[in-house]
Amino acid sequence: MTTDVTDPVVDIGPVAHGGHCVARLDGQVVFVRHTLPGERVRIRITDRTSSFLRADAIEVIDAAPGRVVPPCPFSGPGLCGGCDFQHVDPAVQRGLLGDVVREQLRRLAGLAWDGEVEAVEPEALGWRTRMQFAVDRDGTPGLRRHRSHEIVPVDECLIAHPGLPRVLGRTWDADTVEAIVSSTGDRLLVTDASISDEVEAEVDGVVATDGTTRGGRGAVTERVVANDYRVSGSGFWQVHPAAAATLVEAVLDGADARPGETVLDLYAGVGLFTTFLADVVGDDGTVLSVESDRSASRDARRNLHDLPQVTLVGETVERALRQGGLGERADVVVLDPPRTGAKKAVAGIVALEPRRIVYVACDPAALARDLASFAARGYVLDGLRAFALFPMTQHVECVAVLVRAADPA
Repeated sequence: MTTDVTDPVVDIGPVAHGGHCVARLDGQVVFVRHTLPGERVRIRITDRTSSFLRADAIEVIDAAPGRVVPPCPFSGPGLCGGCDFQHVDPAVQRGLLGDVVREQLRRLAGLAWDGEVEAVEPEALGWRTRMQFAVDRDGTPGLRRHRSHEIVPVDECLIAHPGLPRVLGRTWDADTVEAIVSSTGDRLLVTDASISDEVEAEVDGVVATDGTTRGGRGAVTERVVANDYRVSGSGFWQVHPAAAATLVEAVLDGADARPGETVLDLYAGVGLFTTFLADVVGDDGTVLSVESDRSASRDARRNLHDLPQVTLVGETVERALRQGGLGERADVVVLDPPRTGAKKAVAGIVALEPRRIVYVACDPAALARDLASFAARGYVLDGLRAFALFPMTQHVECVAVLVRAADPA
């Protein structure tokens, strides 16, 4: 990108939630991408609002420790928006993510956290097992610019898992093509595009965007420890190959469930946590697995059919809590809500008086807001772990454990 002397120079302040850092220009806040705290950079304004500006760093005048040459040639101002931190050393990325988690907890929940974001291998490239590519008018696949519908054609994505079906370098007659590779090596395409014999021979199945199986298998098998899970089409599954096992370990440790107890697994998906929680509570315990998505619920029935202590609830979490379908008491509650959080479920969870709540969150701002809501109802943070499960991006996964304020056990 060509620089211009009319583009202003600013000093970069702290990292902020969203993959950018904070600077000031003539007293106005500027959120700047492609930079690091402590740098002096020339910026180009990309967006203006009444209260702040957005900008890209187009020239680094004084670099900060931790800056590296982006390994991806499609990363940078005006290019692919899929990654936020290609210009940052992975260890420094984790530090930035930790600063974001700390700031959100302090600002939105009044909590102090002195932990660090934990590395998970692979921690830089070749990790994303599910990739959705956009297709331009010429049929060329690519990825979108940051905060834009414009498609950037790419011939390689460095964070994509090497086992994914090949999408790039081919022409497609559909708007999107999603490529999936599972931990067992199953390869799936989700698209409405025409499929040649060559492409079909390279995958185990092709699924339409409405979920209809078009050829081969319509699902992949994911394996976590000794348990296998069916995941249909583009159904939800963690995209980092080590994420599922990492989160299971953290959830089980935080839940501290015991034989014979009643556990709720809310927003349970295809039953990942449910399986392991059922093993812990045993035949005399109960796990209620709550998921409203129809495809995920169908998969959960197949994944959990041999566990008599599990009851599947095909409702939204909020409705199930409101209607009393989850009983009057629970010993432990595990929840893994969408990025928007679980604001409408907090009161219903607290009414069940669990001794422990384990909250899995992919957005630290939503987590912090919900932790404040739990605190107002008598539940306090007892521990929090954070994991770098989305390397090169601003996203971070957290597992928070809450207990009743009057019951620290």
